[in-house]
Amino acid sequence: MHTDRAHMIEDTPDYCTVEAAMEVVGGKWKMAIVNHLFDGTMRFGELRRAMPTITQRMLTRQLRELEADGVIRRTVYAEVPPKVEYDLTEIGENLRPVAGLLESWGEQYRRSIHPDNPQQR
Repeated sequence: MHTDRAHMIEDTPDYCTVEAAMEVVGGKWKMAIVNHLFDGTMRFGELRRAMPTITQRMLTRQLRELEADGVIRRTVYAEVPPKVEYDLTEIGENLRPVAGLLESWGEQYRRSIHPDNPQQR
């Protein structure tokens, strides 16, 4: 991981480890992408279909950042048409328990702000 992003994260003071983590996986889409890749290797189009509200441009950008940060691996096969697959690296796999905790917290939070909504139970 020797990119400008890596230097930005490496330069984060030790007391700001949450800030460093959020630089890598923060935002609306990154953990969603990682969450889909927990199920296994996916191609760009599969990820796009799995997240119909993300734009192609945003998905490309988020995938590039996750790859630059060592969270996902991009494999290009020398075929016509080109075949590109994405999967998690070991660092990405290490996010599994974090994703589970975030999912649980999100469910609890939604119930707390909408206690009378039966869809939030």
